Amino acid sequence: MEQPLIEVKHLKKFFDTPKGTLHAVDDVTFSIGRGKTMGVVGESGCGKSTLGRTLIHLYESTEGQILFEGEDITHVSKKKLHELREKMQIIFQDPFASLNPRMTVEETIREPLELSGKFKKGALMDETERIMDLVGIDERLRHSYPHELDGGRRQRVGIGRALALNPSFVVCDEPVSALDVSIQAQVLNLLQDLQEKSGVAYMFVTHDLSVVKHISDHICVMYLGQLVETTTSKELFAHPMHPYTKALLSAIPSIDIHNRKKRIILEGEIVSPVEPKPGCRFAARCPYATQKCHEPQQLREISPEHFVSCCRVEDINS
Repeated sequence: MEQPLIEVKHLKKFFDTPKGTLHAVDDVTFSIGRGKTMGVVGESGCGKSTLGRTLIHLYESTEGQILFEGEDITHVSKKKLHELREKMQIIFQDPFASLNPRMTVEETIREPLELSGKFKKGALMDETERIMDLVGIDERLRHSYPHELDGGRRQRVGIGRALALNPSFVVCDEPVSALDVSIQAQVLNLLQDLQEKSGVAYMFVTHDLSVVKHISDHICVMYLGQLVETTTSKELFAHPMHPYTKALLSAIPSIDIHNRKKRIILEGEIVSPVEPKPGCRFAARCPYATQKCHEPQQLREISPEHFVSCCRVEDINS
């Protein structure tokens, strides 16, 4: 069996707040294969972006283990982190906020190439032009500044910068949520084309289930810092098992007027991620909750490659 590119074991990321410890990412375990895409979905504030940023050391983990290409990178030196930056990158959600307003398109894409020290002056310009062509940025825009570009072109610049040094893993932090629908499709197709050409692996963070179905091989569903369900994209949409996943999928708009889906409306209060009590964090909103749900829950393999964190999953899906 091929070794995963990324392995995450019992990862935790907590933040200290005036009201206590915020459990942003709490005991998360998964793996991503080379050239594969893992989608991470859930409501805003569930910890998706924090998880991605912790993997590439924009945040340092509180507990747990991160393995990259079989090597433990949970805690690394500044020198090692500099090496990892070439192999692990991120595409940010807001392309305007993530670009330096004083740098042109050409300067933005050229910067990581210069910092790597791998290219001489002549080769530097050739490589910059190659990357611009690869991500679909027209030659006439090379001296343009971010405010002179539309959202789609700005995001292409961000993608070009992230992929400049040919990384093997990229965190895509809601890269199309700020774009128009037609531009979203262009950027998604670009990401998939680049993956086919380079074999890069993606962790694709989004709250849009239609997008994640289109691009992902596997999907993890997060709720308040924890994974509640993880399986292949095809299996998740065909046989969702966790009550939260079922509710998310029921909210996807449909154009089929003859077979309208029944919307599952969640009621109850969202529990606080600050000093959370043991047990299922979804229990307060779950229509199937019992006293047993207040005990600690674990991801269990219910069927091949299908893991669910719910003590009542067999009863709910029988």
